[in-house]
Amino acid sequence: MKRVLTAALAAICLCGAAQAQDLFTGDTKLACEAILCLSASQGRSESACQPSLKRYFSINKRKLRDTIKARGDFLNLCPSAQRDEGMRTLVSALAAGAGWCDAATLNMTLGYVGQDPYTGLEATFVSNLMPVNCTAIYTHPNTAYPTDQLLPKYVGLPERGGLWADPADYERVLAEYTARVAAEDAARSANSWWWR
Repeated sequence: MKRVLTAALAAICLCGAAQAQDLFTGDTKLACEAILCLSASQGRSESACQPSLKRYFSINKRKLRDTIKARGDFLNLCPSAQRDEGMRTLVSALAAGAGWCDAATLNMTLGYVGQDPYTGLEATFVSNLMPVNCTAIYTHPNTAYPTDQLLPKYVGLPERGGLWADPADYERVLAEYTARVAAEDAARSANSWWWR
């Protein structure tokens, strides 16, 4: 895999002004490697990707929008990042979503406060709308993500405690959700005599 990444890195990093035999160094090289590694589902597990990913994920600011901008600025150090519209949208999607599009993170970040339709009380729900940047990462033509294996799926309804599940956990999460909703409905039905 390291040879494949190196060859792909050479292809993505080279631009018209650079001679073909020259590879970039420093942050420019790390930015090109990060784009490549973030664009491939297996990139995070490759040892060749660790330096660039460590550099990328070490970019953290006080506000999320500032982190996204700084990570985008880092990725844009790669000369190919602005080559065409496809690369520009990929870099934008990676900066805004890489590392934040798994089920656990979606469940933490997509919460909103609403009114429980059964109790009328204020409750926290998880939105079933995947952020545009996450969809862009999983479906972008310049990424290598097998969506059937990686794209999180939403289980249930937001107002019934729905949540995101990674494909590997989907069946288990669905079974747990279905059992919980059935128990809630049974309890609600058993207590309905109070309202008659």
